[in-house]
Amino acid sequence: MASESVDAALSLIARGADELIKREQLEASLGQGRPLRVKAGFDPTAPDLHLGHTVLLNKMRQFQDLGHQVIFLIGDFTGMIGDPTGKNTTRKPMTREDVEANARTYADQVFKVLDRDRTELRFNMEWFGGMSAVDMTRLAGLLTVARMLERDDFAKRYAAQQPISIHEFLCPLAQGYDSVALHADVELGGTDQKCNRRMGRALQE
Repeated sequence: MASESVDAALSLIARGADELIKREQLEASLGQGRPLRVKAGFDPTAPDLHLGHTVLLNKMRQFQDLGHQVIFLIGDFTGMIGDPTGKNTTRKPMTREDVEANARTYADQVFKVLDRDRTELRFNMEWFGGMSAVDMTRLAGLLTVARMLERDDFAKRYAAQQPISIHEFLCPLAQGYDSVALHADVELGGTDQKCNRRMGRALQE
């Protein structure tokens, strides 16, 4: 891709984004001239996508319009763990039935924004469903508690001596491994998910 085209693509991608982490790496990837794999994960905690989700969906569509492949990942496995809420409480894990019902409605809604031909619709139960306890323990061994506590909500709860359940550490870890399983080149997420996005990059390395 010519430098002018890369600059134009970067300008579009950066528009409305709070931050581009490792901008130079993204620029280098865009310059390779191949379709990038762009991942965004959505935990099916409710039956409908909300306004906040459309920010990510519109950014995903911009990547598609630039010729890239996007991956709409439904966190059916992580939804059952119970993703930390970002507040001072633990979110209640969902039942398999709740997750499946919500996931079906997500699949119906996303193609109102995304180009179906350039979208992979995936579920992280695909790889986690076959993992044993030993596999998950080995995966957990790749990261430290100190790294987990870099996440802002964990750090605040720890400093305030508020409880953090062990299973809450598994959700960011699982979200990071999603990037490995999907061979993601680019990850999109809200500012509250920044630590999780960095975790994906650490695991990929």
